Amino acid sequence: MRILFVSPSYYPSIGGIEYVVKSVAERLVKIGHEVTIVAGDRRAKEPSEEEINYVKIVRWPTWSPGGAYHFPRRRNELEQVLSEVSRGVDVVHLHSIHSVLTVHSLRIVKNRGVRVVVTPYYHGTGHTLLRRLLWVPWRRYVRNMLKGCTVHTVSKLEARLVERDFGVKAIPIENGVEEWVRDLRWEPQGYVLYSGRIERYKSIDLLAKIVKVLNERFGLGLELKVFGRGPYKERLVGVLRELRIPHEVGDFKPFEEYIKALSRAALFGLLSEKESYPQSVNEANAVGVPVVVAKPWGLNFEDRRRTLIVDLGQGVEALAEEVYEFLRKAPLEERSCVPTWSEVVSDYLRKLYGG
Repeated sequence: MRILFVSPSYYPSIGGIEYVVKSVAERLVKIGHEVTIVAGDRRAKEPSEEEINYVKIVRWPTWSPGGAYHFPRRRNELEQVLSEVSRGVDVVHLHSIHSVLTVHSLRIVKNRGVRVVVTPYYHGTGHTLLRRLLWVPWRRYVRNMLKGCTVHTVSKLEARLVERDFGVKAIPIENGVEEWVRDLRWEPQGYVLYSGRIERYKSIDLLAKIVKVLNERFGLGLELKVFGRGPYKERLVGVLRELRIPHEVGDFKPFEEYIKALSRAALFGLLSEKESYPQSVNEANAVGVPVVVAKPWGLNFEDRRRTLIVDLGQGVEALAEEVYEFLRKAPLEERSCVPTWSEVVSDYLRKLYGG
């Protein structure tokens, strides 16, 4: 098959969507399919083309204030390029309705006699008051754009949100993990880990307060390690100093180095209430690292072992007690079975691409 992806950005940029697209595209190529990716690049001034691991990439300059939205520059030229690269393809698979580049590209490729697949990565709202207001007209526009498309979601919960807000049925297929990750052993070394965007809504400071209680009330002696970047980073460092807990705050790690650190965490925590399907939780589950996640999106993982789903409406003391009891019992459970990316690609071909 000939498959065209459209993504807000692509490797070597770091992010959840970039990782998903790379994982799927490279496996498709390995089994004989031809893959081209049109990806936004906020650092680019001119469009460019390259090939990485036999995947063809067209990088398009975007304006991304705060690293979001991905407004495409040179739109008339983009329309010509998309028309050209989509000619003769079997499937166009577009990622993230939060990206203007993606939705604008969807408008261009629709109704051209090609199968169109959209993966929204939708969690129902924006992260700030302004973004929530912007979602009102944007949701109406996207609703019209999704008509006639095959919609894929990364969880059953996201599928329900998509049906509620856009009036379309979605096909849920969860994300996978690297094949070798399932072979790793969990070897805890006394720290709690968070990795991802450092934003206020991620509730990393709440995770830090839980660590403080675990140390002072239950004597666990845990460090908090945070890997990532984002606008809340400086404020978070101040909060951690005020709490006087052992901590390390650093940038994103290279993937293999990160997975090694993950495999040694006593606990992985992600207490954000606004997520679609974080890959970090998937990888922690695959390794067998105990994970604490927040409702409502955490219910995506309700069938996973070594996974605690909490209601953030409780006080810090109650949350810490719940986490403490969880940490005592989790090592006695078997680890969860998480699909590999090769298994996920097989599902894509069968359920989304009709191949």
